[in-house]
Amino acid sequence: MEEKNTVLTEEQQARELSEQRVIRRDKLAALRAAGQDPFEQVKYEKTALSDELNASFEEREGSEVSVAGRILARRIMGKASFATIRDGGGNIQLYFRRDDVGEEAYARFKALDIGDIIGVKGVLFRTKTGEISIHVYSYELLSKSLIPLPEKFHGLRDVDLRYRQRYLDLIMNEESRQTFKMRSKMVTALRAFMDEEGFMEVETPILQTEAGGATARPFITHHNTLDIDMYLRIATELHLKRLIIGGFEKVYEIGRIFRNEGMDATHNPEFTTIELYQAYTDVFGILELTERIVRHLAIETCGTAVVTVGETEIDLGAPFRRATMRELVAEKTGVDVYGLSDEEAREACKKLGIEEITADMSRGKCLVAAFEAFVEDTLVQPTFVLDHPVEVSPLAKRRADDPMLTQRFELFIDGHEIANAFSELNDPIDQYDRFVEQAKARAAGDEEAQMMDKDFVTAMEYGMPPTGGMGMGIDRLCMLFTGRSTIRDVVLFPTMKPIE
Repeated sequence: MEEKNTVLTEEQQARELSEQRVIRRDKLAALRAAGQDPFEQVKYEKTALSDELNASFEEREGSEVSVAGRILARRIMGKASFATIRDGGGNIQLYFRRDDVGEEAYARFKALDIGDIIGVKGVLFRTKTGEISIHVYSYELLSKSLIPLPEKFHGLRDVDLRYRQRYLDLIMNEESRQTFKMRSKMVTALRAFMDEEGFMEVETPILQTEAGGATARPFITHHNTLDIDMYLRIATELHLKRLIIGGFEKVYEIGRIFRNEGMDATHNPEFTTIELYQAYTDVFGILELTERIVRHLAIETCGTAVVTVGETEIDLGAPFRRATMRELVAEKTGVDVYGLSDEEAREACKKLGIEEITADMSRGKCLVAAFEAFVEDTLVQPTFVLDHPVEVSPLAKRRADDPMLTQRFELFIDGHEIANAFSELNDPIDQYDRFVEQAKARAAGDEEAQMMDKDFVTAMEYGMPPTGGMGMGIDRLCMLFTGRSTIRDVVLFPTMKPIE
């Protein structure tokens, strides 16, 4: 008979789950009593994955193959039965016939459960309905599933379950499997691109004595042997710049970053970035490199430079727009915030309805507040936003013609920041002064202000070449390429509050 799923209440599901666990443990006990422990197998020789068999069917038809995977469905029909298994490549159908596998083995097959993992050997063929299948002549039970898989229609819609128990999501949801395969493909292509460009991949400390390189609140831990508090890194920037000072002219790191801040559709407390630094170039050299990276990764990951998010097509093949933050704010609000005095800028922003304006805010901070309120989420097509105020760019080099602005860009796509880059500050005196201002803000209660890093200033005093640097969010880029609307869909194990 064909096994069907029906929608059950939570109470019914819990009761059925408990009963199914008992039944499956009883089956396990019976197997062991018969000398057939399904957990004793240590190895199984496979000759192919399901996707390979489907792709090369014309060449392999009629050949003997060996595959292994998890049973997702069965149709028992007297002396013959069908089953579907899923392996690392996808799904493939199996055809069992009592006369081929033997009466005893066929009876054992009928006693298997959805979720059990089996290995099969057989001949590749196509059924009368045209489905590529394996005509099984022998099989082995490789692992017994002691908990039934989620009920199809209810379980797969349980978002919390999908994130908390990602392994179930991957078993049941082919779309999720494809998302993470695309993510892996994207990161592989990124590494290949960077290597081709002559960059050296490096690793820098995750545990740090000062949390620097970004404006963010860190996670704090304690090192027992040294008896000191330490921080999980909020950026890789300052250590990568130390390597530039040390003479490596092109370096990058793909790694995990940790920030003790809010969680929403685009923020998870731990996330993945690439940071890269190149000596003897500036923000515009990095801008051109960034555009090439994004376009290349889109083509390598999606097969096209035009990606679709919802109903919107985003063209990553066309030249990315370049505009200053000042221009974009004036374009959206009709107000040239940066062209005003500090007091005038505050009043103008209040009239625009920005509630976060305080009495001590400079025109630069007002400009940023207006940008975040009116511009940021409107930048759907790729846009480089240039010339950030120095107040929010403590590690960027100032513009020579306007020292209150910096040589910096942020890349926005689909309303989200994807990358952030500078002509890196290499004046140790200016850097020290900016750290001092950040330390004052921190002492005044700003937990996201940067800490003083005296060793980094010392390193800069030995001489740091002109350098361009960029950080890019891997998770957000993956969201863009896969059309996902939340970061939790592209992080295998997102941060979740424990169930009490």
